[in-house]
Amino acid sequence: MPTVHANWRYFELYGEDGAVKDSWFGGGADLTPYYITGDDGAHFHRTFKEACGEYYEQYKRQCDEYFVNKHRNNEARGIGGVFYDYLRPTAERTAEDLLQFQFSNGNAFLKAYLPIVEQRKKTPYGEAQVEWQEYRRGRYVEFNLIHDRGTLFGLKTNGRIESILMSLPSRARWEYDYHPAPGSPEAELLEYLKPREWVKP
Repeated sequence: MPTVHANWRYFELYGEDGAVKDSWFGGGADLTPYYITGDDGAHFHRTFKEACGEYYEQYKRQCDEYFVNKHRNNEARGIGGVFYDYLRPTAERTAEDLLQFQFSNGNAFLKAYLPIVEQRKKTPYGEAQVEWQEYRRGRYVEFNLIHDRGTLFGLKTNGRIESILMSLPSRARWEYDYHPAPGSPEAELLEYLKPREWVKP
C-alpha cells in the first residue's frame, strides 16, 4: 500500500501590540507508492485536481519540484500530488477564499486515499516486497532529514525532537549501489519517479 503524506496549516504572526502582522495558509498531499498499480496515481491526482481547480497545475508543479532528493540526482520521493505555501490574502483571493480552498483540499484527502487503501489492502506480499518497501522508505527518511523545511526548522529551533522524528518510518534500509532487476515491478516504479501528467486535460 502506498505511503501518503498530507498537511494543511495556517499561521499568524503577531506584533508587540497583539495585532496580526502576517498570516498565510499552506499545505498539500503527495503519494509515495512502492509499486505502480492500476489507476492509483491518476485517481489521487484527479481528486486533487478537482479540489484545486484552476490552481492544480501550479501546485502540482510545486509538489514535483519540492519532494525531490536532490542528492540522489533529483529522484522524486514519490509520484507527487499538490503542494503550496505562503498563500496570503490578496484582493483576488481573500482570507475566506483561501480558507475555503484549504477545506476543499482537506476534504479531498480521504476521497483521494481511501479507495486506494480499499483496493490494495489485501494484496499478497512476501519478504522481497517488504525489503523493497524498506529500501524505498530509506529515501523517504533521506528527504525528511536533508531537505524538508518543516523538519529542519523543528530540529534547528529546539522543537520536540521525538514529535519531529516519529513521522519517520520505524523500519527502513539502505544497500550500497542497489539496482532492481531490469524489467521488474521494482524497476518500473523508478521510471515513474519523474514529473508526468497523471490527469489528461
